[in-house]
Amino acid sequence: MRERKNELSTNNIKVVVVTFEAGFLARRYMEENSLEWPLLVDANRELYRAYGMLDAGFWDVWGPSTWWAYLKEIVRGHLPQKSSGDLRQRGGDVLIDPQGIVRLHHVGSGPADRPQVDTILQTADLLI
Repeated sequence: MRERKNELSTNNIKVVVVTFEAGFLARRYMEENSLEWPLLVDANRELYRAYGMLDAGFWDVWGPSTWWAYLKEIVRGHLPQKSSGDLRQRGGDVLIDPQGIVRLHHVGSGPADRPQVDTILQTADLLI
């Protein structure tokens, strides 16, 4: 997504990253990922629950798609970092229009399951 930040900005798409980890872990995440977008802390996981991002199963977290994603990152020169957080917490992507209507709602089946940036941009284009 970072590689396409100019397109996101041109389409007036505001990106916000949500995490359940607070304090030092949130700061470390921002630093390690050179996060350019605002980071919101949802320590009670209310947003996660509201959007159906509940606990992932073992195979969701450690299945072939996760290993494939790690392998691609290693090839790019990015070694996986040991996580101290809840590995079972599902993530996802939500696109909300200016009127507050959810236009895209994707709950990840595991760490590697994310919609393509093109899908997000195409959905946003339909709103214009």
